[in-house]
Parts: sequence; structure tokens; C-alpha cells
Amino acid sequence: MQVSVPRERAPHERRVALVPDSVARLVKAGTTVVVERGAGEGSSARDDDYAAAGAQLAEDARSACAGADVVVKVQRPSLDEAAMVPEDGALVCLLGQPGPDADALLERLESRRVRTLALERVPRITRAQSMDVLSSQSTVAGYKAVLVGASALGRLLPMLTTAAGSLAPARAFVLGAGVAGLQAIATARRLGAVVSAFDVRAAAAEQVKSLGATFVAGETLAGDAEVRGGYARAQTDEERARTMAAVGAHLATVDLAITTAQIPGRPAPRLITAAMVAAMKPGAVIVDLAGESGGNCELTRPGETVVAHGVTILGPINIAATVPVHASQMFSKNVLTLLQHLTKEGALHVDQEDEIAGAMLVTGKRAMQASTA
Repeated sequence: MQVSVPRERAPHERRVALVPDSVARLVKAGTTVVVERGAGEGSSARDDDYAAAGAQLAEDARSACAGADVVVKVQRPSLDEAAMVPEDGALVCLLGQPGPDADALLERLESRRVRTLALERVPRITRAQSMDVLSSQSTVAGYKAVLVGASALGRLLPMLTTAAGSLAPARAFVLGAGVAGLQAIATARRLGAVVSAFDVRAAAAEQVKSLGATFVAGETLAGDAEVRGGYARAQTDEERARTMAAVGAHLATVDLAITTAQIPGRPAPRLITAAMVAAMKPGAVIVDLAGESGGNCELTRPGETVVAHGVTILGPINIAATVPVHASQMFSKNVLTLLQHLTKEGALHVDQEDEIAGAMLVTGKRAMQASTA
């Protein structure tokens, strides 16, 4: 079996799908791994490191993908890159948000009978946890969001007693207590902030409190707010009104707000309105991790810094890629575990009936059905 790793070409993407350590494990198991030269530069993995791990080095993406049974990437390929995936081969990557470009890409992959496995569709079941790139990359995002917010804030996070007097600690508020939110809470606490958090899932309260943060507005929540897969269900109009009132009142008291609420394949829920921003403290900062999927804040602009009513609103894009070494290590381990799951007797085996592969398969189903007919 040949696994190919082309260099990422999406703007600002510094991660790589497989790091040398994972390559070494695949090679030891009998897999041929071909890596495009420079693929690991952004994450500090040198070509020599890949060669030492047993990889073959290719001069460009086309030669790297030639003869591949499976091409692994971080970001979805462009149309030109999709044409390099061998017909009847497989592609493993993040597909991102739906849209016209994504539809055209899927059509091209389908026409080439490529079996495309979308990494964001790894099911949230126990045996797939080690393949869950959304969780691993959210860990990085939650950590970095606090650092980004702290650097934009005009005050220090911890309480300090100095010869010039005592400084009160900053108040940080995290909206969404999933993987990214919990990491943001832990990081803000380590940096000395007084931390509070909110999630529409009442079950998240215990996790928030275990990290030393205060859970806000727990009395407004319904016991059935969590659905299968660990995500929150859509709130009723009455529930949403209660939630927005509680969140808005608390926002007016904080210095730093970090929003993390996202639902794969759907627009991000709107948690902060323009009116709420207007009521916040001058100098407050919002870091909206959901900017790429529409934003949790009404005023967020993806990839931009917006200042409104004295409040700075940051909408970072692909924030995990700004910590490329550890983000790549975790991403690579997720991909390695998936490839090991898909490999049977030395060959790639994508089974639509498998609860992991079947949930991830986006294109190539018709070709697989025809081949078994």
C-alpha cells in the first residue's frame, strides 16, 4: 500500500498530515510512504527527517501522488490537486464548510471514483476517539485563543502585588465548554484570570467547575439539551431568550470573552449580539473561534480585527495552524490511527458498513457499490 503526503498549499496552513514519527510506524508495518519535499517545513519537520523515517521523497505534488492508494492531507485539495489523486484511489482530509467550491470539488472526486473520507466526520464514539482531529485541533485552538486574547487586552490577566500597587485579575468568560472551551478555561486559569463559562448543555457544568471556573446561568438550561454525538440541540425560542439575557448580563462584567460554539456542517450559533457588545466594558476583547463558520458574535469578520463600541473583536482563521508543531503531531496521530484501522492484510479497505469509515465516506460510494454488484 502506498500513502502519499503532498505539501499543503492553502494560505497560512503550516501543518502536515503525517509527521516523521507516524511515517516510521507506517513503514515498519510494510507501507510505502511518499512525501513531497518541503511538506513538513511549516511544522519544523525536515526532508531529512522523513528520509530517516523511511519515506520516499518526491519533487512535486504530482509525483508524490502518482500511484498512491491513499493521499492524506490537512486541508481539502484544490480542483487541480484533486486531479492528482489517482482514479479509484482514496483521499483523507478535512473538507471544511459546504459551498459552491466544495460542491465542485466533490463532483470532481466523484467523477474520478475517489473514496473521500472527511476527517471532520469521524463519529464521536469511544473507539474512534484516537482518530478525532476536531478534538485534537480544538485543544490547540482553545489554548491559543487565550494567548491571542491576552495579547490584545490592555491589562494583565493575573492579580499582581507590586511596589506600584495591586492589580486586580482580569475576568475571562468562555462560551461553549467543549474541547476548545475547556482548554481555554484551563489556560486562562493557569495565566491567573478569574474564569467563568457557559454552555447550553447542563452536563458541562461539572467539567467547568472541575477546572476552577464558575458556571454561568445554569438555571436557564434544559436537561435534554445534549443530543447524540455530544453536540447541543437547537434551543427553543423561549430557551434562547433566557440564554441570551443571562449571557448578555454576564458579558457586561468581563474583560475577555472567548467563544467556541460550533456544529460541524452548520452555521455557528449566534451568542453575542451587537447590543451585547455595546454593553461591554471599553477595552474588552472577544476572540471568536467560530468566525470561519459564521461567528458566534454578530460583529465578527473572519480573519479581521473589528473595533466596535471600544471592544476589540478578533475572528482568527485556522488558529490551530499557528501552533504547527504540536498541532501536526496530534493531527498525524489521528490520521495514523485511522489508516491502521482501514488497513487489512497490507491493503486499504474502506467498508461502507463500518461505523467509522461509513460515517466518514463522502464520495466514491457509487463506485464501491458498482464494484460489488
